[in-house]
Amino acid sequence: MDKTFMAAAAASLVAATALVACAGMGDGRPPEPPFTVKVIGFNDYHGHLESPGSLGENASVPDARRPPVGGAEFMAAHVANLKKQNPLSVVVGAGDFIGASPLISALFFDEPAVETLNRIGVEFNAVGNHEFDKGPAELLRLQNGGCKVTSGQIDPNSCRGASVGTPVPFEGARFSWLSANVVSADTGKTLLPAYGIKTFNKVKVAFIGMTLQATPTIVAPSGVAGLEFRDEARTVNALIPELRAQGIESIVVLVHEGGLQTGTLSDINGCEGKLAGSAIAGIVRQLDDAVDVVISGHTHAAYNCKLPNAAGRDISVTSASAFGRVLTDIDLSIDPATRNVRGVTATNRLVVRNDPAISADTAVAGIVSAYKALVLPLSRRVIGSITADVPVRRVDGACNMPAGNLIADAQLAATQPARLGNAAIAFMNGGGVRSPGFTFASSPAGEGDGNMTYGEAFTVQPFGNSLVTLSLTARQLKDFLEEQFAGCLGQSASATRFALPSAGFKYTWDGARACGARISRVTLRSGSGTETIVDASGALPDPSKSYRVTVNSFMADGGDGYATLTRGTDRLGGAQDIDALAAYMADYKAPKTPYAPNSHPADAGTPRISRAGASATCPSGANVNP
Repeated sequence: MDKTFMAAAAASLVAATALVACAGMGDGRPPEPPFTVKVIGFNDYHGHLESPGSLGENASVPDARRPPVGGAEFMAAHVANLKKQNPLSVVVGAGDFIGASPLISALFFDEPAVETLNRIGVEFNAVGNHEFDKGPAELLRLQNGGCKVTSGQIDPNSCRGASVGTPVPFEGARFSWLSANVVSADTGKTLLPAYGIKTFNKVKVAFIGMTLQATPTIVAPSGVAGLEFRDEARTVNALIPELRAQGIESIVVLVHEGGLQTGTLSDINGCEGKLAGSAIAGIVRQLDDAVDVVISGHTHAAYNCKLPNAAGRDISVTSASAFGRVLTDIDLSIDPATRNVRGVTATNRLVVRNDPAISADTAVAGIVSAYKALVLPLSRRVIGSITADVPVRRVDGACNMPAGNLIADAQLAATQPARLGNAAIAFMNGGGVRSPGFTFASSPAGEGDGNMTYGEAFTVQPFGNSLVTLSLTARQLKDFLEEQFAGCLGQSASATRFALPSAGFKYTWDGARACGARISRVTLRSGSGTETIVDASGALPDPSKSYRVTVNSFMADGGDGYATLTRGTDRLGGAQDIDALAAYMADYKAPKTPYAPNSHPADAGTPRISRAGASATCPSGANVNP
């Protein structure tokens, strides 16, 4: 036989044997079967160390049957329970783990939030917009550790580990904040890593983290100075080749942007309306087919969806409510040969506190208890009383909000004196008024029905903004009201944002009219007289007349898209917003008459905001006239 032929045949046999070995385990065995990785996700923790109350799996569950949920010690316990089901696991977040936090975390610069998240076991978290509330330097401190320095000294409310059983100095986050689409305007480099990688059975899984591109419109300009926020989908798609060059085919996106179900059931595992028209649906629709799962947040909603990507393939898109109420339990089936995700199963699960099979994590419970003891004297102080609930919800189609009205009145009272601003009007941004509003029923602190504590007030108004009084002309005042509507005068195209006015200021809006012509009948009552600022036709009798207007520092610097406020003149700084509220409520503290919502004499028994037409729905997104 020809030697050349024999050599070729031998080489072919060797190559074939090698192929069989590569396809199997190197010993003739068949290929490895797919294995499962458990991804445990949540979002919008907002420093809620304690339970935010109860929650049902959907809106049909009666209040009496809704279990108590949340609390850091039970989040840790439920995460541990899920991990027991599969040692191949990872805990991830979709942003807003800090900021807009209750007093128990905010008073201590959200170090308690980070310390509890460390012990819950978080490994990767996308930056949310609230991560930028105090600016990038403070975010980096929370990532890297170290004490908060105020006026050259360690702040007394920082590094309290000796009192609560955590390391001193503050340990920093053991998890990685990720910011793929947040870059330095000077260097073009990301503020934090763009993605994190974890290896399971020799297969790498990538987690890309991002915040919403619109972050600069909802965060004080000082918090995002020098940063660029880039398009979410383009950022992800640009990273795919880089990840594939590292042999990564399993990709999870963590993004602080979301949507809402449009039905009435609001099941935590539902997807009513397919998040139609939402920002997150638009992002997913542009994503490369390499992305396997999207874990989202921002809207504080729970949903479990399958939405189409750029290739038309439906992928899993989830969100886990907010405040630690829900965890998303995701099983990824991964092919070890191709390193691809072959299947995704996602389930949203309530973080119940009354399951006898799940006991609270004692170490985390101890930290929560210790911080609670530190903050208790301040949080339990009664600052005033109310006759009924003062809700944070928009109570009518015109978008009035009783809790926002109360805060606006407090801010006007704090700046009306000539030496403090000589204000005639105040406005409060609706997004700065947090759930649950001011509730009549006694809190767990036991202050008694109708009494408002400092802790409750701080929960509703947790940002620590200062008051700013500035001068606006009648024309600028109308422009400010017009730019509340999505896409109008520079407002975000996807957000309609109604501010809440102080007593005596009224206006009417008509969403059916064109941008710039929606506001009419703007009046201001002072003393026994009422002045018309904008008449019924939308005209201004005296467009150059000046008015002293109070807003918080977030709004004054153009937050929530209120660019007109940045052009206000003769600025004068004032008290912190929470201090103004506490001082105002002192006039309603026993034995004085309690505060009664919708009863201010300057309102003369009619709403501050009116609407042309009969719709009962207050718009909040791109649709300005639902």
